[in-house]
Amino acid sequence: MKVLKFGGTSVGSAKNINKVIDILKDVSSGNQAVVVVSAVGGITDKLLNTAQLAVDKNQDYKEAFKGIKHIHLDIIDELLDDKKTDIVNFVSEKLNHLEQLLDGIFLINEMSPKTSDKLLSFGELLSSYIIAETMKSRGYDTALKNSQELIVTDKNHTNASVDFKATNSNIVSYFNNNTNSITILPGFISKSKDNEITTLGRGGSDYTAAIVAAALNVDELQIWTDVSGMFTTNPKLVKQAFPIKELSYQEAVELSHFGAKVLYPPTVQPVLDKNIPIIIKNTMAPEDHGTSINNNIAHGSLAVKGISNINDIALLTLQGNGMVGIPGFSKRLFETLSQEKINIVLITQASSEHSICIGISEKDAENAKAAIDQTFENEISLHKIDPIIVETGLSIIAVVGDNMKSHQGISGKMFSSLGKNNVNIRAIAQGASERNISAVIAERDVKKALNTLHEVFFEDNTKQINLFITGVGNVGERLIEQIKQQKKYLKENLKLNVRIVGLSNSRTMIFDSDSLSLKSWKDDLAKGERASLEGFLETVKLLNLRNSVFMDITANADVAALYPEYLKNSIAVIACNKIACSGDIENYKLLKRLSLKYNVPFLFETNVGAGLPVIDTLNNLILSGDKITSIQAVLSGSLNFVFNKFDGTKSFHDIVKQAQNEGYTEPDPRIDLSGVDVARKILILARESGTEMNLEDINNKSFLTKANLESNSVDDFYSTLISDEVHFQKLYKDAKSKSCRLKYVAEFNNGKANVGLKEIPEGHPFYNLEGKDNIVMFYTQRYPEQPMIIKGAGAGADVTASGLFADIIRIGNN
Repeated sequence: MKVLKFGGTSVGSAKNINKVIDILKDVSSGNQAVVVVSAVGGITDKLLNTAQLAVDKNQDYKEAFKGIKHIHLDIIDELLDDKKTDIVNFVSEKLNHLEQLLDGIFLINEMSPKTSDKLLSFGELLSSYIIAETMKSRGYDTALKNSQELIVTDKNHTNASVDFKATNSNIVSYFNNNTNSITILPGFISKSKDNEITTLGRGGSDYTAAIVAAALNVDELQIWTDVSGMFTTNPKLVKQAFPIKELSYQEAVELSHFGAKVLYPPTVQPVLDKNIPIIIKNTMAPEDHGTSINNNIAHGSLAVKGISNINDIALLTLQGNGMVGIPGFSKRLFETLSQEKINIVLITQASSEHSICIGISEKDAENAKAAIDQTFENEISLHKIDPIIVETGLSIIAVVGDNMKSHQGISGKMFSSLGKNNVNIRAIAQGASERNISAVIAERDVKKALNTLHEVFFEDNTKQINLFITGVGNVGERLIEQIKQQKKYLKENLKLNVRIVGLSNSRTMIFDSDSLSLKSWKDDLAKGERASLEGFLETVKLLNLRNSVFMDITANADVAALYPEYLKNSIAVIACNKIACSGDIENYKLLKRLSLKYNVPFLFETNVGAGLPVIDTLNNLILSGDKITSIQAVLSGSLNFVFNKFDGTKSFHDIVKQAQNEGYTEPDPRIDLSGVDVARKILILARESGTEMNLEDINNKSFLTKANLESNSVDDFYSTLISDEVHFQKLYKDAKSKSCRLKYVAEFNNGKANVGLKEIPEGHPFYNLEGKDNIVMFYTQRYPEQPMIIKGAGAGADVTASGLFADIIRIGNN
């Protein structure tokens, strides 16, 4: 014999009831089956809402009742083509009784727990009758038995306790004399010894099924619902969640207690005592394996089986020096809450005995505070303890698994991954069994926490990186294309799932927490909301995604000014923009401190050398204990391009114009030709080497004329280049006469830095530097004579994008 329970969604429509009947046809073949059914999906809540309208003297309760009536009659109409008159009449009569009860509630303006039980019992009584009669009409050997005649309870209305001795006797007696293949029972409902209607609490249909299964000592208990088992975590919040194949009874209890709604916690106990397996199946997909709950768990199963949460938690803290070494505080605290019928969800106490923290339902917080403050009124007045501290807006997350105790580092993994994602832990509780590690966090962080922990414990070490990109010009566009091309490779080979979830240009911005389309992003961005730097930051914070990374691919000082806010919220920053790292030294140091304080990366590799690993190499040298003595470099791909092309056959004006047209200079070429950009780059390298200096400390000897430097616009600048062509030709001819080539060089030595145009002789490493290439020579204590040289393309959208991509990989591997 098997016992099957079908939840509200499973019997929520004629279509679903037909699926239930198909399942029963297969299950009952050659075997007896007991079928426990819930009320039609949503009806229990509708009954409560309708009754509340009546209590509030709101005449709309009549319309609400009509809605309940139509739901049931419509289901009958769809299930039964003919021979339904008697069924409709019976259901209508029951509904008339329900209406009369609601009218009574309206008149007396009150609904007691006793009346509530009577009201809610209509849901299961109606659904079980409709299903039983439908099956009979289709020729199934079916009987309907009212659970109220079997399950005996006390008078604790809305959550009655079962008298198992009387109940088991009733169940065994009835089924010993029952020969029907299928017996339908309404779940949730029962009666007291005094024959008063009672209920077993929300989720009580599961409990009904477990009580019957244990009394009859059946082969298995099947719980049929609208999901394919108990999931590793809430699939509504974590898309990667998947059904757990097998759980122990204890693991199932822990998960169900901490918010896994598939199973009502008391369900487990009756079948646990009899070692009866529980199988959770999906009515909509009966072929799915589902979850098996039993004591015969396969050897070597996962250490962590599931991650769950409870929302709407309040944390109460009782603390004070007067508690230390004084027995009885805990007893008085818990007695006070017990007298107020307030359930404690979590307890933690410091070993110093200075404080006790308890987690309770947020709805009980106000009552709990008043009661506790009254209990400890004397101690509070004498300042031995503080008035109770109440924190709301919290949730509890729990990591559950029987095998956690035999695996070191589970709690370390849990808390380090949460910490990296700025999820603050308010309290921690862990039992000696190590089956459950619970933590209290802000409710706003639940989604991020669950996704973070699920990634760590279940997703084959795949790490999700969520990118928010500001600036989608040439470089940004190339970066998006590179991510699109490499997305699959990164996931398969580096276990990195890189997603772009926010984009902004100077006009519009778009977001999608499930990842923006990398095919239609341009069209989507064109239709986006109006861009705002503060608005972009606030949305990144509001989405609160794990492993969030802000990428600045602009040259905007206002964007750079927001880096501290991103870092303070544990959002990594990747900066192509040089302004932050070459601005005031105090701001540079602040960003470094924030990066360390909040354990969040601040990377800016592309500030120097575009895609070349200049800063990374420099940092590795220093981290390994080496010391930089001097740096010599050609750091401007645009200036190198200009002076490589400038050979006396074309005007300097035309060469600069060509460099701008080919994208090697900024839209305003004065930024490149003035040497300020190179000065910023050598400043960044000097700072990364450990020297504190500002931009004004760098000697910048410009090769431009006074007219060039004082030009009022880009057009004016180009005009001065034409006027001063003789000056530039002379620079070229002087270098050529000495068999030298012109290179714009940056130098750092003995704490001082300078940039300027130099005549480079043949044989020097800079002499044959072609095109837009950069070169950096690091002289260190380990490389005193032959420097470490990094050389390659130092400008261009593709190589700069690849440098940004490398920073993303660095964060992913962090």
